Amino acid sequence: MRTKTRNTVTFLSFPPFLWFLFTIPSQYCFAANDTLTQSQQLSIGQTLISSGQFFELGFFRPTNSTNQYIGVWYKNISARRVLWVLNRENPVSDSASSLTISSDGNLRLLDGLGNSVWSTNVSVQTNRSIAVLTKKGNFILKDKVSGFTLWESFNYPCDTFLPGMSIGMNTETGEKRFFSSWKSEDDPFPGKFVGGLTPDLPPQALIWRDSERYWRGGPWDGRRFIGIQNKFEGYANGFSLVADNQVGTVYVSFSNYNASIVTILVLTPAGSWNIMHWDKEVNSWYDTWVQPSGNLCDTYGFCGPFGFCDKNGSRACDCLKGFVPKSIEDWRKGNWTGGCVRQTQLLCQRNSSSLSSGSDENDGFLKVSRVKLPDHFQYLQNRNAPDSCQQWCLSNCSCVAYAYVSGIGCMVWTGDLIDVQQFSSSGEDLFLRLAGSELDEDKKKETLIISLTTVSGVILLGAVMYGSYRWKANQREKKGKKIKSFSLADTWNSSRENLQNQVKQQDTLEQPMFDFDELVAATNNFSVDNKLGEGGFGPVFRGKLHDEQEIAVKRLSRCSGQGIEEFKNEIVLISRLQHRNLVRLLGFCIEGEEMLIVYDYMSNKSLDTFLFDPKKRGLLDWPKRFNIIQGIARGLLYLHRDSCLKIIHRDLKTSNILLDKDMNPKISDFGLARTFLCTQESANTHRVVGTHGYMSPEYALGGIFSDKSDVFSFGVLLLEIICGIKNTSFHYNERYTSLLGYAWELWSEGRALDLMDQEVADSYSFTEVMRSIHVGLLCVQDHTTDRPTMSTVVLMLSSEIDAPSPKKPTFTFQRLLVSDLQSQNDNTHSKNEITVTRIEGR
Repeated sequence: MRTKTRNTVTFLSFPPFLWFLFTIPSQYCFAANDTLTQSQQLSIGQTLISSGQFFELGFFRPTNSTNQYIGVWYKNISARRVLWVLNRENPVSDSASSLTISSDGNLRLLDGLGNSVWSTNVSVQTNRSIAVLTKKGNFILKDKVSGFTLWESFNYPCDTFLPGMSIGMNTETGEKRFFSSWKSEDDPFPGKFVGGLTPDLPPQALIWRDSERYWRGGPWDGRRFIGIQNKFEGYANGFSLVADNQVGTVYVSFSNYNASIVTILVLTPAGSWNIMHWDKEVNSWYDTWVQPSGNLCDTYGFCGPFGFCDKNGSRACDCLKGFVPKSIEDWRKGNWTGGCVRQTQLLCQRNSSSLSSGSDENDGFLKVSRVKLPDHFQYLQNRNAPDSCQQWCLSNCSCVAYAYVSGIGCMVWTGDLIDVQQFSSSGEDLFLRLAGSELDEDKKKETLIISLTTVSGVILLGAVMYGSYRWKANQREKKGKKIKSFSLADTWNSSRENLQNQVKQQDTLEQPMFDFDELVAATNNFSVDNKLGEGGFGPVFRGKLHDEQEIAVKRLSRCSGQGIEEFKNEIVLISRLQHRNLVRLLGFCIEGEEMLIVYDYMSNKSLDTFLFDPKKRGLLDWPKRFNIIQGIARGLLYLHRDSCLKIIHRDLKTSNILLDKDMNPKISDFGLARTFLCTQESANTHRVVGTHGYMSPEYALGGIFSDKSDVFSFGVLLLEIICGIKNTSFHYNERYTSLLGYAWELWSEGRALDLMDQEVADSYSFTEVMRSIHVGLLCVQDHTTDRPTMSTVVLMLSSEIDAPSPKKPTFTFQRLLVSDLQSQNDNTHSKNEITVTRIEGR
């Protein structure tokens, strides 16, 4: 033991520099360093690694691009996400490019010919500078002698907010430190969205789209941006804002108090702030907060001046009390951007001398509760009480509203009230200036309502007592007779009415209720030319809202195989889900006999329109197919484990996988989905619903479903994506009863690659294809215990890990049909009802 201790001490006391040289091969010496000096250069294939081995800097090439960029990413996170890009506007395309420190001390990116493509372009005094990648991911250029920082990447943010970073502005120097989105997921060039702070006092969080305001988070009250509902407060603890009015600076910083959790805030190419966490157990990023969330009310100024947006209202926009639509015709068409105008002129506008005359018609204030306060406010520092704030507003005829907010103080508005939103919870009180006559009308109405309510209550009580007496008498007369049941139409209408009341009272819903006339206009009266398909729910139509946003509208038909429960199930479930691989629900409509669901329009429709079309299947090369497989897996993982609810989809199939313009997959159609408690493993149903070819054995035969039922469906879907053949295409094949049997036989004979669609033969990755087939066969095992969870599936798809050998799958839907026919011939009946649905892509 002593000898070992002495050797250890001697070994560790070896000079660090010599230890570094002797233990690491010379060709990799540079890659283990965090510093770039004037005697070195960073070439393609080499990287800088920060102390602590947390961040890495080097060249990278986006998918489907020949351009090379220098970026920073997390060193030990396999699903690489580039956090910062040095030359996002100046890519290089040759393999001889390099990053150096030039003779004048500046960082320079050189192309293969030695031409300078990008430079820090700062004044360097000693001409002895070095570049260092810090443990926080900040790439800095500093003077080697004094240690003074000359330039740092944190001062030039891209699309990602890292802990330790700050954004804001200095109005004295003109510096603006804002975020800008990527142009697309594969193109780091600055996109159309910019996020940052406004110079207001107090400052507001804002997203601009092409220099126009797109989303507003409201002013900072010392702990949060008040224009964002309560659910943001859970993350507000990591954000702090420091403003110095004397020097004209305002910056917000982001801190991650738990160093073991990787958290970032990203401005996406779609124009949303996404708080993202890294799940090291499954090697995947997932979103925990998205804003704007897709709700129309989050769009800046959606309802125009003096209008307010209410996502839970019968229509998205309405006028504030005392105002009427500026154009009735536009509002009927669903075009609300023109806003509203005052109905009754203020007294002070007619006769300013009567402000203090004591007249009963003097202007007053109406309290509007739980709202997102309007934009373009004026902050009054010397008004430190609500009464003084009100008095200032009342004594200034130009003042149209005021608010007194804890943590901020007095805020007043002297122009149009724009970007007002009604919140279901949280929000602030806005005091709206109205003419005295309108306030008097409200008081009279209130008195009348109280009086009528009292009288009505007395009459109703008498009617109830009389009705109770008559009912008991009739019951005695009709004793022994059967009670007549309601007709199907009565039940239908009653259920719809109950549903409408339930949905309108569902405060947790994130999506607005659309006006039916608005959807009629958007779809050109549900024109046949706009019809995208028809499934169990009913027809699906393409539409375009007045703001040019494209939508897909699913309309319930009376003869639908699905109905009211499926409708309610879908809107309640999806309203609570936010994930990049789930279709986004924009809203819904319940009006009379009409029940409609509104989604984001997916320009590439559904997966089956490409996968099983001989002319289109070639457009799905292997990288696209593998991306679709991984995206579906991540979406299912979110449903099963990471969402606020544990959800079993129960109808996963190619037609329910929608593709956006970039061929990214979105899981859709949650009408048959069911929620589970976190501790619940499985459930049983007497009504088996799903689709021929995708149902697991335990579900099809016994009505038992769990997350492993979705895993089975995913396995079938995965194998279909690989080979481009439907599982049900083997109905009349004498040798193979299903795609699963065919895939197993090829696997067992060592010919698994023969399963691959020949359309992707020129683009496939051997390891990815083999890994995917292996995963697919594991997912379709007969017994649930032999199938992996979706977290294991995501892990197996993203990396090489040891996985068990699959067993031969024996269950096929054809055998189930034969069994049913035999049972019918034997006059035995199963209590499970199999509902086969087919829904066309939107």
